[in-house]
Amino acid sequence: LTEFLLDKGYEVHGIIRRSSSFNTGRIEHIYKDRHDQGVKFFLHHGDLTDSTCLVHIISQVQPTEVYNLAAQSHVKVSFDMSEYTGDVDALGTLRLLDAIRTCGLTDRVRFYQASTSELYGKVVETPQKETTPFYPRSPYGVAKLYGYWIVVNYRESYNMYACNGILFNHESPRRGRTFVTRKISRAVADIHLGRQECLYLGNIDAKRDWGHARDYVEGMWLMLQQDEPEDFVLATGETHTVRSYIEKAFAVTGRKIVWEGEGVNEIGKDAETGKVRVRIDPKYFRPAEVELLLGDPTKAKEKLGWVRKVTYDELVTEMVVADVQGGLNNDTSN
Repeated sequence: LTEFLLDKGYEVHGIIRRSSSFNTGRIEHIYKDRHDQGVKFFLHHGDLTDSTCLVHIISQVQPTEVYNLAAQSHVKVSFDMSEYTGDVDALGTLRLLDAIRTCGLTDRVRFYQASTSELYGKVVETPQKETTPFYPRSPYGVAKLYGYWIVVNYRESYNMYACNGILFNHESPRRGRTFVTRKISRAVADIHLGRQECLYLGNIDAKRDWGHARDYVEGMWLMLQQDEPEDFVLATGETHTVRSYIEKAFAVTGRKIVWEGEGVNEIGKDAETGKVRVRIDPKYFRPAEVELLLGDPTKAKEKLGWVRKVTYDELVTEMVVADVQGGLNNDTSN
């Protein structure tokens, strides 16, 4: 998103949490010292759990657009850290909206809230669109549900330009290492490079609607360029299993996976060597699973002119190739 906005000539300010270790590997290629000439990208230390710092940053920056992508966004982790997830993902959204109001910028700021397909959870209809009822199945989904409705409430109560982007899974080589698509692409790369023997996963038959983050950030921006604020689903309209992702990822490195067994005893073998490359580990199962997510992006196509450009196969290939190259270069920054 930062790259996209900088390319459009924006001055971009980002909030990062203070850490004793450097964790800015994903933005080092675009970050410049604030003392350099022509700098348009600035970082501020802050946290969505600290309303005072949010007011200070908003007051100092005086933004025209605010994109709230901050969250504890790992679904499995949200079961272990449910209170923290609620504090950041639910109340953090409220704090940010209130900071905008406190600074007197209600009429100036256009606000984007990163909502999620996890709102649909135990789906009541397929495909899911803007009018599909929500049924979240995790503390993360429930926290994001509060975030969704508080955005709607502030839009209607205070006439704020605030909208929800209900984005289905969007991936890239910058995806966090513990998320399933990146976990797979990293493992496939490490197996290819002889650094890992086997990949351990949970429910490989879960179905997801996977797109490329590069396409989706354009949709976020488009939502804030309309005459009136509305909520939009961004999705590819296609669904694929985790199993399919595994097979395609290994195929990028010239390996074919064949499956044997059932349930937790199922294994994926290299068809050529017979080596076991995939195993099921119950510790990765969610307490309440979301089996199928499939989005309907019709409204975004008709009103925003938004369509995804990167195909599923292209996405998988890009992620695996990037991790193989990163492994060859011993790149640990991302």
